[in-house]
Amino acid sequence: MPAKVYTQKEAKITPIKKKTLAVIGYGSQGHAHALNLKDSGCNVIIGLYKGSKSIRVAKRHGFEVMEVADAVQQADVIMIGVPDMKQAEVYEKEIKPNLSKGKTLLFTHGFAIHFGLIKPSRGVSVIMVAPKGPGHIVRSQYKEGKGVPSLIAVHKGSSKDSKKIALAWAAGIGAGRAGILQTSFKEETETDLFGEQAVLCGGASALVEAGFETLVEAGYAPEMAYFECLHELKLIVDLMIESGVAGMRFSVSETAKYGDVTRGPRVINGNVKKSMKAILKEIQSGKFAREWVKEYQAGLPKYNKLLEDGEKHPIEVTGRHLRSLMPWIPKKNIKGAQAAYG
Repeated sequence: MPAKVYTQKEAKITPIKKKTLAVIGYGSQGHAHALNLKDSGCNVIIGLYKGSKSIRVAKRHGFEVMEVADAVQQADVIMIGVPDMKQAEVYEKEIKPNLSKGKTLLFTHGFAIHFGLIKPSRGVSVIMVAPKGPGHIVRSQYKEGKGVPSLIAVHKGSSKDSKKIALAWAAGIGAGRAGILQTSFKEETETDLFGEQAVLCGGASALVEAGFETLVEAGYAPEMAYFECLHELKLIVDLMIESGVAGMRFSVSETAKYGDVTRGPRVINGNVKKSMKAILKEIQSGKFAREWVKEYQAGLPKYNKLLEDGEKHPIEVTGRHLRSLMPWIPKKNIKGAQAAYG
């Protein structure tokens, strides 16, 4: 069943115009929501832990910055903009003791609520506003008079005006200019995790590495393997984003099209889809969430080892060399860079 889509006609900012809005955390999404809402005429305050490097940045952007507990006490709507695995601790120590009935908690991802890491107090409404783009795009599109499509959801037990508040917040960050889609915490969380694991991050990176290894093991130069299995992927993905899969096929050669439709299903076959279904079941049952929480609480030993192993893959060595020959590609040391709004 298609999702209900709202635009500026239905999504009015009025329900939050006279409220105090707190953004807890000033990271990628936090800074974008705060700045866009401020520019939309809302009263926004920022809650950060003592000593946060983001305090200086938020103050420079014109916000009143205070400790998390004080921000929660003053605000009517509180956005929790800290990473998933830190939300429960921040909630228990700083947010929950300062919540009172009638306040609204807002999330940009449903993980902590859907899997029970956070159990909201009775009388507190819980909503979600999740832009389908990174914070810097949410901000830049707003400044251009445009917007990023966003999802909204209302958790069971919330007040009757919660949907209006979610729509108003989404409108305030510019989403009404593009489209606001109604979903649920369950649907957003489970589809988001599946996409990350099976297609966007896990599936794509594993497919690229497997293709690279296949060519190199067959005696082809790693440079050729890199170009064909990684570098040109951007062209294909860009075509898909612009025109869909059919549009991408229209833009490539007949030889590429024939190889696509006849060989692609041999790679992503029934066994792959079977594995995808198993991954989805692990998400739906909570097995992945429990595994991830346990790994995080243990200090991330497996996580760090797998990331370190990935950095040593031959495709990384080859890629660093070839990217140095391409002046049009921005050179970014992602690992060593400090986040602008951490």
